[in-house]
Amino acid sequence: MSLPLMPKATAVWLIDKTSLSFDQIAAFVGMHPLEIQAIADGEVAIGIVGHDPIGSGQLTREEIARCEGDAEARLRLAQSTVVLPKPKGKGARYTPVSKRNDRPDGIAWLLRNFPILSDQQVGKLLGTTKDTIAKVRDKAHWNSANIKPRDPVILGLCTQTDLNREVQQAIEKAQREGRPIPQAPIDAGATA
Repeated sequence: MSLPLMPKATAVWLIDKTSLSFDQIAAFVGMHPLEIQAIADGEVAIGIVGHDPIGSGQLTREEIARCEGDAEARLRLAQSTVVLPKPKGKGARYTPVSKRNDRPDGIAWLLRNFPILSDQQVGKLLGTTKDTIAKVRDKAHWNSANIKPRDPVILGLCTQTDLNREVQQAIEKAQREGRPIPQAPIDAGATA
């Protein structure tokens, strides 16, 4: 069960303004009945201003009246009519300046060892663009003479868990589409 906003302040208001039992208030705000009794006795929550759950849309007067009439009934939060914004994604992955020169090496390693990964997956893993991935693949990168394929996990560009998850998703997608699954070349220095 979800709890109301500002549970202690809501409890103060319910104690002052309603005839609900301590058990009913405690169940609604997620506190122990003894805490509610201590608030009512003035031992706890001194100076806390009560928060009106009716004004904030968390309760209705009818709900309070229903529970005041039946000591066994429990208060239920009203359905919120406020449309909450969707949380934003993490955004672009930040790579420290000291590791940015290692990115093309990681891209080359992934392209060689996991050709099943899409450019989008490689970009997501390493925090790079499709343009950079294409340049490394086509050997058109400005530093292509110095690119040596190295494991991006060892370089610290991604985690082994993330790499395994992306590879598994790529394999499942290929199986759904009926495409053959390319095998990674066997390399003594490769870790996968």
